[in-house]
Amino acid sequence: MDVFTEAYGRLPDLITAAVDGLGADQLTWTPQPGANPIGWLVWHLTRVQDSHVAELTGRPQVWESDEVAAGFGLTPDPENTGYGHGPAEVAAVRPASAAVLTGYYGAVHERTLEFLSGLTAADLDRVVDEAWDPPVTLGVRLVSILDDDVQHAGQAAYVRGLLP
Repeated sequence: MDVFTEAYGRLPDLITAAVDGLGADQLTWTPQPGANPIGWLVWHLTRVQDSHVAELTGRPQVWESDEVAAGFGLTPDPENTGYGHGPAEVAAVRPASAAVLTGYYGAVHERTLEFLSGLTAADLDRVVDEAWDPPVTLGVRLVSILDDDVQHAGQAAYVRGLLP
């Protein structure tokens, strides 16, 4: 599982680089109406990882803490991961600071690494979602989470480069 630990281990630096030193206004700035801001992108990638890892481990999501969600101006609804968000829902995600984003991601990242450390190669073939055809294995799910996170981290870095 070293390859997954290595791959997931790269995410904190990408996320920190995208948000470090930014204030609340910069985290919610968009290059044009309807675009996703840095804060939403990092919140969403963290929500997706948190949601999936919690499902895989059978533990509550980190997000379900009132304190964590309050840092974003939201309630701790475990179903709210950002999928299907329209402009008003995107705008409602208002991280108070870069530290709120990195703190939430850090807690989810620790939980992810803990989960990865207990896996064996045989675990990767275990079916974790039969709602798809073909059914999704643990290995495929871990790649999907990572793929989504890397894409959104890259988008956040791009938006940061556009900040006025």
